[in-house]
Amino acid sequence: MKIIGNIHRHLRRTYNRMRLSWHTQMRQRQSAIRSLLRILDIATFFGALGFMVCFVLYIGYEHSPSQLQTLYSTMHSLRWLFALNITFRLAINFRQTIAETRIVKWIVDTGILVSVAIPLLHTNIAASWPALANVLSGQWLNIGILLAYSIVDISYAVMRIMNRRTNPPLMMSGSFLVFIIIGSVLLTLPKATYNGLQYTDALFVSTSAVCITGLTTVDIPATFTPFGQGVLALLIQIGGLGVLTFTSFFAIFFSGNTSIYSQLLVKDMISSKSVNALMPTLLYIFMFTIVVELTGALAVWWTTHDYLTHMSPGQQISFSLFHSLSAFCNAGFCTLPGGMSNPALLNSNQSVYLVTSIIVLAGGIGFPVLVNIRDAFSEYIHRMFNRVRHRKTYGRQIHLYNLNTKLSLYATIILFLLSTIAFFIFERQNSINGMSTYTQVCQSVFNATCPRSSGFQSISPVLFSPATFLIVLLLMWIGGASQSTAGGIKVNTLSASLLTLRATILGKNKVTAYNRTISTGSIRRANAIVTLSLLALFVYTTALLLLEPGLPPKAVIFETVSALFTVGSSLGITDQLSDISKITLCSAMFLGRVDIISLLIGITGNQTNPPIDFPTDNVIIN
Repeated sequence: MKIIGNIHRHLRRTYNRMRLSWHTQMRQRQSAIRSLLRILDIATFFGALGFMVCFVLYIGYEHSPSQLQTLYSTMHSLRWLFALNITFRLAINFRQTIAETRIVKWIVDTGILVSVAIPLLHTNIAASWPALANVLSGQWLNIGILLAYSIVDISYAVMRIMNRRTNPPLMMSGSFLVFIIIGSVLLTLPKATYNGLQYTDALFVSTSAVCITGLTTVDIPATFTPFGQGVLALLIQIGGLGVLTFTSFFAIFFSGNTSIYSQLLVKDMISSKSVNALMPTLLYIFMFTIVVELTGALAVWWTTHDYLTHMSPGQQISFSLFHSLSAFCNAGFCTLPGGMSNPALLNSNQSVYLVTSIIVLAGGIGFPVLVNIRDAFSEYIHRMFNRVRHRKTYGRQIHLYNLNTKLSLYATIILFLLSTIAFFIFERQNSINGMSTYTQVCQSVFNATCPRSSGFQSISPVLFSPATFLIVLLLMWIGGASQSTAGGIKVNTLSASLLTLRATILGKNKVTAYNRTISTGSIRRANAIVTLSLLALFVYTTALLLLEPGLPPKAVIFETVSALFTVGSSLGITDQLSDISKITLCSAMFLGRVDIISLLIGITGNQTNPPIDFPTDNVIIN
């Protein structure tokens, strides 16, 4: 029995050692597989970036046959890298890959695998279906598949970066810088311009486009080809929607594995009510943008095609699309010689100016307001449905429009009416003298709407009276609504500051509006934005006056206000600036778009209050 016991213990120890060894080997094998998958992910990401570089070189330059062959060979090698990554994941990590991959990823993955298999089966396909073989072996189809895969893979990378709890303000600022640099490189491509472009000018125009400002050191229609104008339109669209909103939409849409942190981050950016409503809200914002821009393009074409007779039908459509996009994003770029002051438009029936004003207001109203209006409309429909079916409504919200929506809408309407009336009164006997009353009203509406951020000009500000000039500067400083395509300190900030002023004068210890108390944090942020905007304006104005002593001070001040608050209007000195002044204005446009206070918070971090309470004391303010 003792011998049997010893044998049993020996066998058991041997079994435990073998089991431990097996588990160790499995852990090592899994660790090796994870390491290999990580290496493949990194290689695929850089491969996607490499393909984007090849794609830019392919569409941006003229190539010799040998250069084209080199590009095709590089793209073919990258396609095999992508196929290797897809195949390895399916073979080694099948269940997790199936669980994490969404339909769009499946489509592009299948496209890559099919594009790799087509050359191997080309002979058989050509024998049976020669037309299909020609289509499948076409270069543009293969390039399109590689482009789609690269975009999806980069979107996954964006989501992984967001999952790492990166500082949101710094991430937003960094994303703007990345797109500005990419845009500047694209605008210097030979196929983007007619006669070339200096990098300083390309950087300035790219910054102006991404920051939706509208200032430019070159003549847009005379400098940029249709390809260059397409790049400019893409930069404007990305900058108007917001870089993180734009990229997050694709990242969340393509990725099936997003962390709670990344979802909360995007939720705060678009002011979604909950994480569950995140994707519907993003889709709503994108669909609203597309519908307004397409409807605006149709309206622009309808009001201008009889007057722009020097353009072909295709050029008229391109102008209408670009102009509508630029107006909604409050960018102020125009592909028409002379911009909105073109004689063909000024001598038209003025409808295009009213249409443009409506599009500008739609873009400057703010995405949180649009989301609130959508929710209120849904609630109205729900209540109407209950009335028809004679049902009682339980647990529904009483206040359909929140405080932010009310302040934004009322402030926008009041500013629009007051500025239009003031422009009509001050300029009727000045810059718009001699026009018909209807034309004067249309020009007043247009020139009172655009200074708040869009930057379109039908009448040069040089012709304005001193009172109108000051009003325009004030409107440029105020801008549109928060989280919109407009610039300025925002009407929400102005409303909060004025309400604080009213409460101080009346001796109230709380700031209220529409039976709501405005939070202390909102009041402090509004006051900080006002203070920082004035300090930044003083610093940049002083710097530009020192850098450009030969330019009129009035024009320099106007240019600084226009850049810092991302308006785009100018007194005609932008192309006369030195390179250092252009770089200075680039930084002003960047700070105006990313919000100075957000950038400072991102740099300094959230400082917690000290663990002790200091004694309270008063500061003499008189």
